[in-house]
Amino acid sequence: MSATMVVRDLAAGHGERVLFSGLDVVVAPGDVIGLVGANGAGKSTLLRMLAGIDRPEQGTIRLSPATATVGHLPQEPDRRPGETVREFLARRTGVAQAQRELDAATQGLVEQTPGADDAYSVALERWLSLGGADLEERTETIGLTVGLDQLMTSLSGGQAARAGLASLLLSRYDLFLLDEPTNDLDLDGLDRLEGFVNGLRAGTVLVSHDREFLARTVTKVLELDLAQQQIHLYGGGYQAYLDEREVARRHAREQYEEYAETRAQLEARARTQRAWMEKGVKNARRKMPDNDKIGRNARVEATEKQAAKARQTDKMIERLDVVEEPRKEWELRMEIAAAPRSGAVVATLRGAVVRRGTFTLGPVDLELGWAERVAITGPNGAGKTTLLAALLGRTELDEGHAALGPGVVVGEVDQARGLFEGEEALLDAFATHVPELMPADVRTLLAKFGLKAGHVLRSAATLSPGERTRAALALLQARGVNLLVLDEPTNHLDLPAIEQLESALASYPGTLLLVTHDRRMLDAVHVDRRLRVESGAVTEAR
Repeated sequence: MSATMVVRDLAAGHGERVLFSGLDVVVAPGDVIGLVGANGAGKSTLLRMLAGIDRPEQGTIRLSPATATVGHLPQEPDRRPGETVREFLARRTGVAQAQRELDAATQGLVEQTPGADDAYSVALERWLSLGGADLEERTETIGLTVGLDQLMTSLSGGQAARAGLASLLLSRYDLFLLDEPTNDLDLDGLDRLEGFVNGLRAGTVLVSHDREFLARTVTKVLELDLAQQQIHLYGGGYQAYLDEREVARRHAREQYEEYAETRAQLEARARTQRAWMEKGVKNARRKMPDNDKIGRNARVEATEKQAAKARQTDKMIERLDVVEEPRKEWELRMEIAAAPRSGAVVATLRGAVVRRGTFTLGPVDLELGWAERVAITGPNGAGKTTLLAALLGRTELDEGHAALGPGVVVGEVDQARGLFEGEEALLDAFATHVPELMPADVRTLLAKFGLKAGHVLRSAATLSPGERTRAALALLQARGVNLLVLDEPTNHLDLPAIEQLESALASYPGTLLLVTHDRRMLDAVHVDRRLRVESGAVTEAR
């Protein structure tokens, strides 16, 4: 079924804080609309509204036809306790709910409930359209490498991402809303996701911070500009959006500067004219003899002319079309504080083996030298995060030896963003890692990362994934480190922050371990070595 979503005058906010207002957009079959904006601009909020999960403060969302199905893939996999992979797939594809509705309609037929025939027909059509009839058969061919009867809560981040991708590939919705579908996906997963999105006939709205994915998939870009409180819809793909946005921003700045210069010149002229007028009045009073009517009249006439000119200039100022000054965007300017250098050898593994159930990493022989910059790549589930844990001494080896060199100070952004996920307020949680900083200094530092008064007293668990990532990056700036470990650092970060991170890495002088599937980051960040991890084996990649 071809479905169209029409959104008119939509508004949303948190308390008194406005996220966006007056949003109009049409999502037609075949559209792939990339939703962009800074963390906190309301991208996930908008997707939840389009999915019918949250209610807008104002505006309307209309589906045509009204019976069309809408699939919403949230930012983080909602792994429910006791739910198997099979049950997760049925729920995320909408088949589980359709099955319940079909069962209820079937029971209505048995009980001869009035209107049961129509209800059964509608329920059956919905179940069939969502792919309920052959979901099991299609699941077998999707190439899912985790067991269907495994609990979702037992899966690693990469495995959960693979299950989330599978649920998407199996879905047959009439319209798709995808919130960060690229998070935690390996290169194979990204290729499959790109193929799926590009092959969709259904309309799609998606949020992603993977610049290469956006460049390869989107046909339009909807920008939520929090700084300017504006909404812009750009036709064309992602690169066209970047080019058009730069031109628009330059023109806005030029128009404001032209307006400001013209107004300043007119205001200066008006001041000069009033000064001459006041000077003429004073001179007239001082020099005018009692019987000099001709001189008095001439001076009064000259003064009135200056007053008329000043009034004329004031009217010219009033007639100017006011151009508001473009508000400067908040910009993250991060740097990574470096600790004194460590020894020549930073970390070593000798015959290291780690076993996790049926999975085995190793044996691994690896030596990491001072100031080496190493990129670690490989498919999900291959052992990249396990390798990091072994190198850092965080996991017990089943065989072999691991050691960190003298003077090594580790700074880490882990894949799960585990440093900030408890019930403790962000301010207190941050302070436990840098007790030498005063609370006022912690607040100042977090504010530089966009975490202000409204964030620091909230429990860390209530922060968005992007906000937790910013807190982890702020911690790197607060503590001196000489071994920097970044495991999928671009997940949940907005595009300007990713670019700032790349810039900070360029000037970081210490040792770097970088795990990422972000293709543009792999191209942008200089590395000396590339390690490939696959099926538990670690090799030097060329």
